[in-house]
Amino acid sequence: MQYRPFGPLEWPVSALGFGCMRLPTTDTGAIDEPVATAMVHEAIDRGVNYFDTAWPYHGGESERFLGRALQGVSNDRAKVATKLPSWAVQEPEDMERYLTEQLARLQREHIDVYLLHNLNRDTWRQLVRLDVLAWLDRVVADGRVGAVGFSFHAGFEVLQEIVDAYDRWSVCQIQYNYVDEFYNAGTRGLQYAASKGLGIAIMEPLLGGRLVDPPASVRALWERAANRRSPVEWALQWLWDKPEVSVVLSGMSAPEQLRENLACAERSAIGVLSDEERELMAEARDRYLAICPTRCTGCKYCEPCPNGVAIAMLMKALNQGIMGDDLGGARRQYARMAEGERGSACVACGVCEEQCPQGMPVSEWMAYIHQVLGEGRNYDPAERP
Repeated sequence: MQYRPFGPLEWPVSALGFGCMRLPTTDTGAIDEPVATAMVHEAIDRGVNYFDTAWPYHGGESERFLGRALQGVSNDRAKVATKLPSWAVQEPEDMERYLTEQLARLQREHIDVYLLHNLNRDTWRQLVRLDVLAWLDRVVADGRVGAVGFSFHAGFEVLQEIVDAYDRWSVCQIQYNYVDEFYNAGTRGLQYAASKGLGIAIMEPLLGGRLVDPPASVRALWERAANRRSPVEWALQWLWDKPEVSVVLSGMSAPEQLRENLACAERSAIGVLSDEERELMAEARDRYLAICPTRCTGCKYCEPCPNGVAIAMLMKALNQGIMGDDLGGARRQYARMAEGERGSACVACGVCEEQCPQGMPVSEWMAYIHQVLGEGRNYDPAERP
């Protein structure tokens, strides 16, 4: 395993971090604990030392699972990061209540890295009004938290405001990959946060899995490259190529995914790509953006829908149908869904849109997806929400 400096923290972080949002599941949707536990232990044995979870992952079960999986593992071998559910904090007392419960879920007296989750302009300013920075000072001082930071889904100006507001940030976690190079914080935000001394954790390195099986136009680019890499390795090495990146968090759902990512991490290095390969990846980005219908990463923050709409499944069906040139298959999948799961069941209540990290007009997308997949409307990129 390769290791990198992690901002002001005294311990180096593994190039690959284990994201606990997409753990393997059973047919019922529950975490497949034997498989997931074996993956955690294999990752530790191969040198992964950073495990990232959060309050809502797997319906609140991810933190509990990780607490069980890490029993008996020394803190030197496995550091834990989790997150305050910022959107749910309405009173100052809520911050204390969530942290107390998270310590209990994780079966720990100390959390190595504690992040304010999914900050945007509104959630950040709400937390500031509730004096969150003074509270962070207290939980670090009393030893329950080792270092603090934030995860982020907004534009550069908001990131700059947050970074500059507090001199005790240690970690900034951003959505970043070669397709999202100029989206949200983007490269500019990556470089700014790193210039202020923060360790940078990358989430969505594979864009919710969409970079794993690229469309034919992108695959054709990889065929031109002198160095042969899988689509996964192209995406991961693009990140590790950058000196600002500390750790890349991958949400791995199967042992095979873990092993592929571990092998890629062991080959990682700053400057691993040539100038020609960086140009090739810029072209791949442009080809993706030209054909990808939605920005949905399948994080499922939008769910459960109060009306039962299967939002993430519908977004995935449209994305796969268009990028895989199989709109007919997507329409057949839509027809097999229960009526209450379809886009036509959306009542535009807006609950999902308040939670979407990508800022998508979800209710408009649900109506559009129903028209394309349910009513046979022609897909036209110019008519997308």
